[in-house]
Amino acid sequence: MSTFPLAVPRPVHPTGIWNWLTTVDHKRIGILYGVTAFIMFLSGGVEATLMRIQLSGPELDIVSAAVFNQLFTMHGTTMIFLAIMPMGAAFFNFIIPLQIGARDVAFPRLNAFSYWTFLAGALMLKLSWIGGATDAGWFGYAPLTSVDQNPGTGIDFWIISLQILGIASLAAAFNFIVTIINMRAPGMTMMRMPLFTWMSFLTAILLVLAFPVITVALIELTFDRYFAFNFFNVAKGGSVVLWQHLFWVFGHPEVYILILPAMGIVSEVLPVFSKKPLFGYTTVVLAGVIIAFMGWMVWSHHMFTVGLGPVANAVFTVTTMLIAVPTGIKVFNWIGTIWNGSLRLNTPMLFALGFIAMFLIGGVSGVMHAVSPSDAQQQDTYFIPAHIHYVLFGGAIMALISGIYYWFPKYTGRMFDEKLGKVHFWLMMIGQNITFFPMHFVGLDGMPRRIYTYVEGMGWELWNGVSTLGVVFLIVGFLIFIQNMVKSWRNGELAPGDPWDARTLEWSIPSPPPEYNFKEIPVVRSLDDWWATKQGDPQREIPAAGGSGEDEGHGIHLPQPSYWPFVVSLGILIAAYGIVFNDLIVPWGIAILGTFIGFVGVYAWSLEPVNDPDEDTAH
Repeated sequence: MSTFPLAVPRPVHPTGIWNWLTTVDHKRIGILYGVTAFIMFLSGGVEATLMRIQLSGPELDIVSAAVFNQLFTMHGTTMIFLAIMPMGAAFFNFIIPLQIGARDVAFPRLNAFSYWTFLAGALMLKLSWIGGATDAGWFGYAPLTSVDQNPGTGIDFWIISLQILGIASLAAAFNFIVTIINMRAPGMTMMRMPLFTWMSFLTAILLVLAFPVITVALIELTFDRYFAFNFFNVAKGGSVVLWQHLFWVFGHPEVYILILPAMGIVSEVLPVFSKKPLFGYTTVVLAGVIIAFMGWMVWSHHMFTVGLGPVANAVFTVTTMLIAVPTGIKVFNWIGTIWNGSLRLNTPMLFALGFIAMFLIGGVSGVMHAVSPSDAQQQDTYFIPAHIHYVLFGGAIMALISGIYYWFPKYTGRMFDEKLGKVHFWLMMIGQNITFFPMHFVGLDGMPRRIYTYVEGMGWELWNGVSTLGVVFLIVGFLIFIQNMVKSWRNGELAPGDPWDARTLEWSIPSPPPEYNFKEIPVVRSLDDWWATKQGDPQREIPAAGGSGEDEGHGIHLPQPSYWPFVVSLGILIAAYGIVFNDLIVPWGIAILGTFIGFVGVYAWSLEPVNDPDEDTAH
């Protein structure tokens, strides 16, 4: 059956590259997200390494001041928007439908669109290196982003890439909100949902509420640059502080968008390797809800030194201190889970424990920033990068890697090498502490952020040299990690359906899961229903587990592959590139071409049925 007036045939059982370009399978999309995010993580790591080499000694000239500013901006933007967020999205895609007993997400083609649009945004940002990357900092403070101070294309690439990434994030967020609300297995009430699903649900809500704020700010910045609207031009009545407010109203909920999925992963791993239920499930859920709510009340602690006044500073001091309470509750619940447990120190567990330790250090320094007089001393010093790296690298990245190891058998059907995994853990723990902890010392000693060099005799040489040494440990650790993943995916020991003796529904089916996930949709009768089933409760029917899945699931209809999400995203990429370089070939010609391709894709998508009635969709 054709789905478009030009009689473009629908892909039927595509193979090779077409299988990936047209897939709407949530598991494949999760793998695409994960691999892309890790590649972006490595690119951000290269940018960070170059900065650390430049700062390893006084008055070095490894990179110029201009290139250093570009590296600084691209590193921050890459790690937040192209690495940590999409790594979380990889888990959303692969794990959530399996945890809630669903066969796919609510809108499979929208799910594919979210990935391809994310890739378009990532490519837009990285393409900026060709003509000179953005250099105004990942926070884009005005007036550094004005045409007068930044006339090149770097800022334009940054603006448009973030707008595209916002489209991708909103598409994914709406999809998973609908999926979690409407597609849970029978009997899975909200208070029977796994913790990772809960934290992902809160993250999706934050995405829906937060990204419109940065969208508005970026639209205003675009109008400033292209049409001289002067929203942020003080000389024409604008305000640079307005940008800071808008950015951090988005930016601090963004911190919790990054960390809540990590908390969810740790809340899954700890009970499994402690052989105990999660201590205080209801309390952990409530703490997550409070964190998501209070995340909107603390943004101005980033602005204590801009002159908001004592009342505003006092209010945001109190709210920033208060948000530490639900975070502390989670930590105590994790400790309660471990306490007197039958601990198995497998690699996922080690990384989960490492997360708790590193996140605690970052959390304590965060509470120090809550005190406005203390913050006034620490602001714009290297104490701030120390804090944020303990929260996001020691916190989010450690937890995400724990999740990669934990679910690796599920998405590959193979076991990883435990010895290499533990070597990776210790190298990462040693490396990040050698790299980031000395930043506290140089920060308290007055070393400013965002400087590309410093004179000899400031007392910063030793600790900067130590920090750079720590990067070597991190590089070696991640090389071992890559070796472990590649080798194990190809030749690892075959994994059973439930290698960890786990608690949630994704472990009740074979590894890797069949295309249809569940032969029969499970009926959930309690929290940790799969664990209760394994204990031999005579009231329960054990879900089907094991087997290849090759001859199972007859008559199960799944959404078919589609070209059009990819085509729409391709149109967005071409149009975005044409907006930046609007004088190539013919004025606005590339932008018009991309817009046309996007509209063709949207039109064809709208005519395409989810399941083609002319094709056999039985599996």
